[in-house]
Amino acid sequence: MCGICGMVNINGQLPPAELLQSMTRTMRHRGPDDEGYHCQPGVGLGFQRLSIIDLAGGHQPMADEGGKLQLIFNGEIYNYRLLRASLEATGRHRFRTQSDTEVLLHLYREYGEDCVQHLRGMFAFAIWDEEKQQLLMARDRFGKKPLVYAEVDGSLVFASELKALLKYPGIHKDIDYPAIDLYLSLQYIPSPWTIFRQIRKLPAAHTLIWKQGRIRIERYWEPHFLPKTTLSERDAMAAMMAKLRESVELRMIADVPLGAFLSGGKDSSMIVGLMSQISSSPVKTFSIGFEEETVSELPYARRVADHFGCDHHEFVVKTDAIELLPKLAWHYGEPYADSSAVPSYYVSLMTRQYVTVALNGDGGDESFAGYPRYQAMKFIRYWNHLPLALRKALDRSLSWIPDGPPPTSLIWRFKRLLRMGASDAELAYLNSLCFFREDQKVPLYSGLLRQTTGHARAASYLNGILERAKVLGETDRYLYTDMLTYLPEDLLVKMDIASMANGLETRSPFLDHEFVELVAGFPESWKLKGFTGKKHLLTEAAKGWIPDSILRRPKQGFALPMAQWFRGPLMKHARAMLLSDRFIDRGLFRREGLEALFSEHESGRIDRSYHLWALLMLEYWYQVYIDTSV
Repeated sequence: MCGICGMVNINGQLPPAELLQSMTRTMRHRGPDDEGYHCQPGVGLGFQRLSIIDLAGGHQPMADEGGKLQLIFNGEIYNYRLLRASLEATGRHRFRTQSDTEVLLHLYREYGEDCVQHLRGMFAFAIWDEEKQQLLMARDRFGKKPLVYAEVDGSLVFASELKALLKYPGIHKDIDYPAIDLYLSLQYIPSPWTIFRQIRKLPAAHTLIWKQGRIRIERYWEPHFLPKTTLSERDAMAAMMAKLRESVELRMIADVPLGAFLSGGKDSSMIVGLMSQISSSPVKTFSIGFEEETVSELPYARRVADHFGCDHHEFVVKTDAIELLPKLAWHYGEPYADSSAVPSYYVSLMTRQYVTVALNGDGGDESFAGYPRYQAMKFIRYWNHLPLALRKALDRSLSWIPDGPPPTSLIWRFKRLLRMGASDAELAYLNSLCFFREDQKVPLYSGLLRQTTGHARAASYLNGILERAKVLGETDRYLYTDMLTYLPEDLLVKMDIASMANGLETRSPFLDHEFVELVAGFPESWKLKGFTGKKHLLTEAAKGWIPDSILRRPKQGFALPMAQWFRGPLMKHARAMLLSDRFIDRGLFRREGLEALFSEHESGRIDRSYHLWALLMLEYWYQVYIDTSV
């Protein structure tokens, strides 16, 4: 796992070595074990390495024997041994190292840009081809590894992180205000946009080719939910578990110590269970919890660890974790409001003290319909078939329930479902994903942001993906959309940044693309059965070897206890920052609108903690990236 950066230009100028070194070392946290550079007229490549496989032989940038290809590569190719064997069998390839990096280099020589079709893993890489005078860049299918770029005066500049690009003299900190509007809707800024006008993200499952100052970007993969399998449910379950075990086994290949994150939910418990079957020694497991016991999953994680005889470690996040927020703002590089970034950082910090690689349960919800919103959408479909008079009567009968906390209350959730059901399904789905709705922005926005209102950018972004999946059933349609939006743009960004900030590599067996493709072809009813939300097929497969108490418990999530924190020490801190002259003078928000948010939250009628958190993280980003020189 590493950090990469580079630049190519059309005039054949030699990139300044000092600039390339400065850009590269900005990402030293991503790869503290080694660094490397390649400079020639028109091309500069930089690399920071976290050594995982072939510790002695994987130095980068890596060239082919003739020196005509130069590669920098961030990630892991899990099927590299099979690929190497097939390449050697042609008689055209000889290898000097045992690294997956060299396999990728030879794979490009054999297949060109189609090399990505053969890769099973996570990656972001760049290959300079001297003979073709072109640069190929690519990201893995789900976007586990990041890649950002900018075009500046005939040059293409790229890096694993935004902060490295800001070292380049021709790149300026001009803010893209519509991107802030997207952020406030979604809690992240989706690809291809970034917070800066000049910089773009290469989307997941895309390649970019730069040649003679022009770029071509293409998608090379997306999940397919059709046709559906002809297997019986029993046979499908057996095939699923065989593929998941294979995926786990591939991700346990490493030349450094390895462990697993364990939340106490189904997904991570199954990964740890399979690791325990495969490993000859106790699996090292790592869990995070909170002082607020009602939201802490530590007891469940401990139960699973004991069940499988793991070498288990725990950490508790306290409210003084707000001291971490400026550091998180620096690491993320742009506004990011998923509060689980805080526990993710701490569990990565703790885990790195013991191991260099950790497996996790990311991706299970997107394949098996594990989020409550999938149940909600199914409920809405049935609800909207009831007579209108009955629906209105039920809605009026629940008017006394507060619009805010406690979100764990069943009756509160029922009221929220009724509110969602009052609109069409797609709008309800959008509202289930959004922090700030469009109508909530109008009294809040000022000046620069007021110009962005009325465009519903988040709705256009999400509906564009939904439209591509219109031939699918309802649940598959939402799964498809989440796989292309929420998963790569939020969850995997969080995990990459949190882990790499601590020099830790994380691997996600549920996101093996062969596994995802297999499960995508299963009927919707196997994923979401009734309104239980218990990931039916996965739960059935786990019976008998995962504790029943883990299989029966509802999904809890990994976010901070926001409502409690914003009624405690965090409220005073947030008020001081968000009602300060400094924040108001940025020209984004009206003081009256901000004061209304605080008043509504403090009244207890409406939970505004997630709104306040998003604004707080925006201000921290401003202080780190705009008020200071990064």
